[in-house]
Amino acid sequence: MPAIAPSTKAYVPFVSVENMMQLIHLLGIEKMLLEMTDAIEDDFRRWNSFDKIPRIASHSTDGVIELMPTSDGATYGFKYVNGHPKNTRDGLQTVTAFGLLADVATGYPVLITEMTLLTALRTAAASAMAARHLAPKNPSTLAIIGNGAQAEFQALAMKAVLGITHIRLFDIDPLATSKALKNLSNSDMHVVACSSAQSAVEGAQIITTCTADKQYATILTDNMVGAGVHINAIGGDCPGKTELHGDILLRADTFVEFEPQTRIEGEIQQMAADYPVTELWRVLAGKAQGRRDERQITLFDSVGFAVEDFSALRYVRAKMQDTGLFLNLDMIADPDDPRDLFGMYLRAK
Repeated sequence: MPAIAPSTKAYVPFVSVENMMQLIHLLGIEKMLLEMTDAIEDDFRRWNSFDKIPRIASHSTDGVIELMPTSDGATYGFKYVNGHPKNTRDGLQTVTAFGLLADVATGYPVLITEMTLLTALRTAAASAMAARHLAPKNPSTLAIIGNGAQAEFQALAMKAVLGITHIRLFDIDPLATSKALKNLSNSDMHVVACSSAQSAVEGAQIITTCTADKQYATILTDNMVGAGVHINAIGGDCPGKTELHGDILLRADTFVEFEPQTRIEGEIQQMAADYPVTELWRVLAGKAQGRRDERQITLFDSVGFAVEDFSALRYVRAKMQDTGLFLNLDMIADPDDPRDLFGMYLRAK
């Protein structure tokens, strides 16, 4: 008996790693970062439309596996993501991810996509969104402490969104810095390697920390942070992992994505429960003040939140439609009679 072809209702579009890379090249990485920054900001402005819970994490001695769900009432999205810093010793990625969008009205998936590359893009876009509202006016120089998988995306996002022209790099692994220097060599930015974190932050209006080790660490000390800078602390993303000395937080005005999650996972886990923070959506909605003067130190204590992934997923779904850069997967059973799933199975014999 000839095989029964799936109906159109059975197919779910899937964006593979190869297709994602081709989509980035097609759109242009800086354009994509700028547009994704705007998409995330649009969703933050309608923050109260979303279901919000801290991510669901399964921790082990080797790393963490997490699910990050949210819904705006019309569309549901989630991301599966891991964080395993030891993986690089075996030639594996520290972070891998995939994600899904579904129609709330039917429960049917409408998109499945890789999110290892997409997470790197959305993390950089979220940093740029925060810096757009919290950094000093007309910043020119970005310091990046931690030059692993996220560094180049951060640099290009800050260039695309804020017009950054100078990048100062430092990593305890010189090979990581050499890699970032090479990858950014055609970026039309002035990129230099620095001998220490202290030298990297000199002259920078924006400092991004993006290290991977899951431990309490002091990447920046209080004496390294001068008045008027903006800090994107994006490496701290689980209990027991921080990058900043607590004294910096005592001097800074701290902004977060979703406070209940950041209290557990962010830099503020080292502070008292009444340490004041502002959820960033409130600044975007005009309900709270962001940067108020030239000497203020602002800190975006970013741990990553599901709404940002939702924004990235809906952005990709919109952009891929006319490109052909996706596969249709036979994912949904579609019997002739919705009540006769067994009969569908029998007909396939």
